[in-house]
Amino acid sequence: MATRVPVWFSLLVVWIAVACSVTEISAEETESKQEFVLTLDHSNFSETLSKHKFIVVEFYAPWCGHCKKLAPEYEKAASILSSHDPPIVLAKVDASEEANRDLASQFEIEGFPTIKILRDGGKGIQEYQGPRDADGIVAYLKKQSGPASAEIKSAEDASSLIDDKKIIIVGVFPKFSGEEFENYTALAEKLRSDYDFGHTLDAKHLPRGESSVSGPVVRLLKPFDELFVDFQDFNVEALQKFVEESSIPLVTVYNNDPSNHPFVVKFFNTPQAKAMLFLNFSGEAADSFKSKYHEVAEKFRGAGVGFLLGDLEASQSAFEFFGLQESQVPLIIVQTNDGKKYLKPNLEPDQIASWVQDYKEGKVPPYIRSEAIPVENNEPVKVVVADSLNDMVFNSGKNVLLEFYAPWCGHCKKLAPILDEVAVYYEKEADVVIAKFDATANDITNDSFDVKGFPTVYFKSASGKILPYEGNRTKEDIIDFIEKNKDNTVQQKSESPKDEL
Repeated sequence: MATRVPVWFSLLVVWIAVACSVTEISAEETESKQEFVLTLDHSNFSETLSKHKFIVVEFYAPWCGHCKKLAPEYEKAASILSSHDPPIVLAKVDASEEANRDLASQFEIEGFPTIKILRDGGKGIQEYQGPRDADGIVAYLKKQSGPASAEIKSAEDASSLIDDKKIIIVGVFPKFSGEEFENYTALAEKLRSDYDFGHTLDAKHLPRGESSVSGPVVRLLKPFDELFVDFQDFNVEALQKFVEESSIPLVTVYNNDPSNHPFVVKFFNTPQAKAMLFLNFSGEAADSFKSKYHEVAEKFRGAGVGFLLGDLEASQSAFEFFGLQESQVPLIIVQTNDGKKYLKPNLEPDQIASWVQDYKEGKVPPYIRSEAIPVENNEPVKVVVADSLNDMVFNSGKNVLLEFYAPWCGHCKKLAPILDEVAVYYEKEADVVIAKFDATANDITNDSFDVKGFPTVYFKSASGKILPYEGNRTKEDIIDFIEKNKDNTVQQKSESPKDEL
């Protein structure tokens, strides 16, 4: 099947999405300029990779809107970086092409555009997590192509590296050798796309923390909570855990300040349950809510729950994603890793602690988002919503092919007319139903469906057997799959034979 657009990627795009200015370039201008971005495919990818110790590859789809916006910026960056010493090569692969499917699978491409930084002929693979404008791409890649950790020789070096709005990790060592230093540099190489690293022989150069320490010690400087924290276990796994846990605020703030967005991304990348309190930051009770929420976060620190405080003005896309209404504000919603949600609307500051305690004790029922069940459902492809999933699929006693889709998904739009044809083919068979489920507007309440991207298609036989459909997206292949897996439970009326496929 073609590459899917992941659900989690879509959330980050619609909610966190940091706006980038995009320069429009006309077709005439593009054609007249030299192309600096290499075009790769299955036939030349490995050979090209072997020639470069450092190469950047964008996996894209021609129909993807984000890819189209990125293209002129990516080309401009490639032009600038071609003059770097040594040159930094940017390339692209059309991952929607059937011939490039194995490449997309090899690099786990689940959304477009996905940019990978490949080192040493592909032995090292790193996600590009930098800006999407040309200047930002250039600055980010110049840094990524250099040493993973920068030496700090003076207070001036420290001030140029340490940003009051970013997380910086600095290793303090008596000498730049030995197991501790080697493990630290290994950590810096591993996490260089997520954090800035430095190392020094003298802690006096650093703006925060004990200046007389000679190390070895790792000091993490951050723009929130206690501002810095030291760590002295140089096991690489322990170091990584320390960095990742210390890099998340006790309460992550989501508002219109772009400097907060990286911390929001880290918040959603953690494995713990996620509690999100939304309110009007300019409202009269805002300070009381913030104070009580911090108290609750402190109480449940280390208890498997992360806490985010969101401003109503900045959270409109989040409300759409979760199916929330402004009339429910102030509200708190908890999302667990299994996709379940728990909601308390119109709460008061003094209710936060008791509600979170009730949630932890399993006393709060899950919140299920659902569109209204259609009054009329007469189209060939039937509409299923969360509130009708059991009746129309699991308890129907019928064979049901169910597509989980997103209205904005290009692959879903291509599949829609094909499913219409399949549904028309089975119109006279009462025991076969072709249906669709908008997974952006309804919660999937059954664990039988593993929906990680769009479109995802499952088949539930009349006897209850559930199978994912992973074949080609053609009318003939889908019908062939249904015929092989359906159960005949209803006497069919066959007054006239079906048309041949």
